[in-house]
Amino acid sequence: MRLLISFAALFLSVALLQFSSGAVGPLDALSGLALEFTRAEVGLLGSAHFVGFFIGCWFAPRAMGSVGHSRAFSAFAAMGAIGLLAHMIVVDPYAWALMRVASGLCVAGCYTVIEAWLQSKVTNETRGRAMGTYRAVDMGASLLAQLMIGVLEPASYVSYNLLALLCCASLLPLTLTTARPPETPAAPRLRPALAWARSPLAVAGVIVAGLSSAAFRMIGPVYGQEVGLRPDQIGLFLAAFVAGGAVAQIPAGWLADKFDRRWVLIGMSAAAIFSCAVTVVSSTGGTVAVMIAAVLFGLTTFPIYSVSASHAHDFATSEERVELSAALMFFYAVGAIASPVVASTLMEAFGPSALFILMAGGHALLVVFGLSRMRVRATPRDRTPYVYAPRTSFTIGRLLRRQRDRK
Repeated sequence: MRLLISFAALFLSVALLQFSSGAVGPLDALSGLALEFTRAEVGLLGSAHFVGFFIGCWFAPRAMGSVGHSRAFSAFAAMGAIGLLAHMIVVDPYAWALMRVASGLCVAGCYTVIEAWLQSKVTNETRGRAMGTYRAVDMGASLLAQLMIGVLEPASYVSYNLLALLCCASLLPLTLTTARPPETPAAPRLRPALAWARSPLAVAGVIVAGLSSAAFRMIGPVYGQEVGLRPDQIGLFLAAFVAGGAVAQIPAGWLADKFDRRWVLIGMSAAAIFSCAVTVVSSTGGTVAVMIAAVLFGLTTFPIYSVSASHAHDFATSEERVELSAALMFFYAVGAIASPVVASTLMEAFGPSALFILMAGGHALLVVFGLSRMRVRATPRDRTPYVYAPRTSFTIGRLLRRQRDRK
C-alpha cells in the first residue's frame, strides 16, 4: 500500500492518459465511417498515430533534457488535447491524420516522462511490485477505454471534447506532485541492427505483433460495424481482445520459461492463424460468437511481443538491454505503421474478412521463418525470465533490465 501511495500520481496520470488515448483510435474509425471516409482513409488515421508515436519515442528524451520532466509532459499532453479538439473543427481525413500524429506524439512523450520518473524512484526491492502495479493500471485503463466506445457518439464534438478533458486531466497528478523530478536519463541509441544481430526471429516476431495489434485496434471497429455490431458492442469487442491478452500473460510466461521460446512463438503463431479462421467463420454466427473469437484472438496474439522480446534478450548482455528494447520497439512501430492502412485498403477491396486474412498471412510467415531459424542455432542454456513488456516508449527497457537480469 505504501508503494502504491508513493507512485499514486504517476499511476493516476497513466490511467487518465490511457482513458483518452485508448479510446481515440476506435472513435476515429467509427467517426470516419459516419462521415463517409473511405476505408483506406480510416486506415491512414491509425497509421498516422504510430508515425507520431515513433517520432515521440525518439524526441521525448531530448525534450526532457531541454525543459525538464514536468514541462515536457505538459507539452506532449497539450499536443494530444489540441489534436483531439481540432477533430470537429476541420473535418478532413488528411487533416485528421495530422491530428493523429499529434496524438501519437502525446502518447509516446507522456509515457517516456512517466517511465523515466518511475525508473528513478524504484529500488531493487520495489521494482517488481512497482512494475506489476504499473502494468495492471495501464492494461486496466486500456480495457476501460475500449468500453467507453459504447457511450461516445461518433463524429461528435462532445465525444472528442470528453477525451481532450481526460488528456488534460492527466496533467494534474504529475505536475502537482510534490515529489522532486528526477535527473534526466540519457536517451538510448536507436540501433535496429542490434536486434537483428541478436535474434532475427525476435525481430520478425515483434513486426508481426505490431501488424496484428495495430490492425485490430485501429481497424477492428470498422470490421465490427461491417459484421453487424452496434457501437456499444464494438466497445465490448475491442475490450474482449484486451481481456484475452491480459489473461494470456500468465500461461504464456509459464510456457516461455519452461520450453524453447522458438517453439512457443511458433505454436502461438499457429494458434493465431487458427483464431483468425475462427473469427472469420464466427462473423455470421451472432454477437456471442464474435465476442468469443475476439477473446481467442487476444489470447493467441497479445503475448507474441513479450515472448519475442524475451527470446532476443536471451542473447544479449546486461549492457545491451536498454538499446535492444528500443530497437525492438522500432521494429514493432514498423509493423504498426504499415498495417492499418494496408488492412483497410484490403477490406475495402475484398470485404471484412480481409483483415484477418492479412493477419493470418503474417503469422504464417512467422511460423515458416521460425522453423527455418530452428536449424541455424540452438537455444541458449541460460535464459532471462519472461517479462511482459508494454509497448509504451523506448525507455521501458530501463525499467525491465533488472527484471531480465534475475536468474
